[in-house]
Amino acid sequence: MLRAGLCPGLTQDVVQPLRGRGIRTVVDLVSADLEEVAQKCGLSYKALVALRRVLLAQFSAFPFNGADLYEELKTSTAILSTGIGSLDKLLDAGLYTGEVTEIVGGPGSGKTQVCLCVAANVAYSLQQKVLYIDSNGGLTASRILQLLQARTPDEEEQAGALQRIQVVHAFDIFQMLDVLQDLRGAVAQQVSDSSGIVKVVFVDSVTAVVSPLLGGQQREGLALMIQLAQELKTLARDLGVAVVVTNHMIRDRDSGKLKPALGRSWSFVPSTRIVVALSEGAGTPCSQRTVCLTKSSRLPTGVQEMVDIGTWATPELNPVLQEDQIGPCC
Repeated sequence: MLRAGLCPGLTQDVVQPLRGRGIRTVVDLVSADLEEVAQKCGLSYKALVALRRVLLAQFSAFPFNGADLYEELKTSTAILSTGIGSLDKLLDAGLYTGEVTEIVGGPGSGKTQVCLCVAANVAYSLQQKVLYIDSNGGLTASRILQLLQARTPDEEEQAGALQRIQVVHAFDIFQMLDVLQDLRGAVAQQVSDSSGIVKVVFVDSVTAVVSPLLGGQQREGLALMIQLAQELKTLARDLGVAVVVTNHMIRDRDSGKLKPALGRSWSFVPSTRIVVALSEGAGTPCSQRTVCLTKSSRLPTGVQEMVDIGTWATPELNPVLQEDQIGPCC
């Protein structure tokens, strides 16, 4: 709305005649024929042109070209190794900050174990802070400690890594939204005081808090799911955090095939999706899993890798922070 003092040169003597001709907003003025406006309102044409330039500079979006956006992406994105070579290969070197990565699998497929291995690696090898939101109630410190003990016998190093992993329990969507909103404020404060910043957020699992709200007469369920999706994407994008969520598999009512839960609306949330399944075959170690890339903006999908989730193998490269079963993957 045009008003006196909105920008230099926009005085009450200018605003009144403009309003008398039906020009009440910034959009009205910048889209009008200024010669005609100047004649009808008795105002200076040059003054109106200068006024429009000021308003455009003050209220228009500043244009960026593709090269500028790419340079911004390179400087703001970090790649965090998972500590599992075959998994890093599927993820194009690791977890990307600014993105949501989804791990999908049936019961007992190893989704939580994958998250724990990655969390332990980020906390110990990369020495970055991690937030683990547990909505299943199955996470214990002893599971993470076992992974750390396999990497280092030094108890001080183990304790240091454990201190970098913060665990929060959220057993319904409202608790989870509160945790994420609190985290946004906390991360902003951490940025301002230059203390340690959370680099990875795990949500294990998103299905546990969303599924009870979907279906039936609970119409608010979809809206709450979309709100949760927006919180996760905003956290990742605006605060430079890598977000990892786990999701269950369900059986399609028409085809009978297994598919990720939460439907089509949720499928647009993750930038990358991998499916974890039990490996078949005689003599296959019980900790071996088949992991398939089913969604990616960088790599071709349908690629599979064998991942051992029972051991946290030593990375091939230095741990540097870089800026029910399913069938064949489809």
